[in-house]
Amino acid sequence: MRNPIAIALTAAVVTAAAGFAAIHFFDAPVSGPAAPPPSVPVVATTVTQHDVPIYLHGVGTVVAYNNVIVRSQITGQIVNIAFTQGQTVHKGDLLAEIDPRPFKAQLDQAIANRDRDQTQVVNAQANLNRYVPLAEKGWATQQLVDTQRAQLAQLTAIVQSDEAVIEQARTNLAYTRLIAPIDGVTGIRQIDIGNIIHPTDINGLVDVTQIEPISLIFTLPQTDLTRIQPAMAKGALTVDAYSQDDKVELDEGKLDLVDNQIIQTTGTIRLRASFPNTKRQLWPGELVNARLLVETRHNGLSVPAEAIQQGPNGAFVWVVGTDGTAQIRPITMAQISDGQALIDTGLQPNTTVVTAGQYRLQTGAQVRVLKGDATKDVVLQSAVEQAIP
Repeated sequence: MRNPIAIALTAAVVTAAAGFAAIHFFDAPVSGPAAPPPSVPVVATTVTQHDVPIYLHGVGTVVAYNNVIVRSQITGQIVNIAFTQGQTVHKGDLLAEIDPRPFKAQLDQAIANRDRDQTQVVNAQANLNRYVPLAEKGWATQQLVDTQRAQLAQLTAIVQSDEAVIEQARTNLAYTRLIAPIDGVTGIRQIDIGNIIHPTDINGLVDVTQIEPISLIFTLPQTDLTRIQPAMAKGALTVDAYSQDDKVELDEGKLDLVDNQIIQTTGTIRLRASFPNTKRQLWPGELVNARLLVETRHNGLSVPAEAIQQGPNGAFVWVVGTDGTAQIRPITMAQISDGQALIDTGLQPNTTVVTAGQYRLQTGAQVRVLKGDATKDVVLQSAVEQAIP
């Protein structure tokens, strides 16, 4: 009969040996090459070569060339309003009328006084014509002739004064018609029909503002002067006005002038551009973005702006080599405009650059360039990763 203790020890040794063998079996290296790491999915495009406009970007305010507050030059009651608020008017258009009757009466009175005094002039001239031959024959004194001549001069001066009064009365009567002094658009009416208007009214009747053409005053850093002045010497420069979000082009105009001094507190220079504004998308007081075209780079190299990355040594892009691997390529840029980056150095035409999926890349990583609908997820993931600080 076998010893039970010996049997138990033998079983334990066999179990331990089996476990040790199993461990060394699974830890043993597997023969054959290691599996390559999976390729990184990316979205890519090629460097394009074409004429690229170079802009200087500024912010400015739309300013009307002419802005006039229509005021009355006489005091009177408004009896007629001949325009609607916001209406386009032309120079000479009737805007309102002041009660003309008092001024018509003044004119009539001035004319009557002139006619009366003119009659006295005629009578004084007739008397002088009689006294002169009498004095020559000794039948009238020289003093009488001189007195009559002085009286005639006095009455003539009174008639001239009457003419001036008539002219003033005619002018006041003309002032009863308030007319548009310029072509433009009327603003909010400041006085209603039936009210008394005065020359001292601060707001007058209405504001008329010229809309076509219109100007834009914007600022640029003073360092841009070295690029603006040589460009101006070659001809008129184009200025594009854009909405504040830079999505809508409002109008295209020309640069009028560069201010004659730099604003020292901000280190900027003011410029003024004019726009035809036929579509009236520019409005006085509006804040807009200005793009001053100073140069067109012929055969310039450009890539989508989302391809540009920033590192400790400056800007760079990921390029895809002919072997399908990703490499970092340092670059320098001239500008980023309308979603396109103009490249100065670092790239060649037709080079493949990564535009989405860069955050998964490492130097030498194998990439898989996606096409069509397959790019949506990568683009979305890149946008999320860029948003995370």
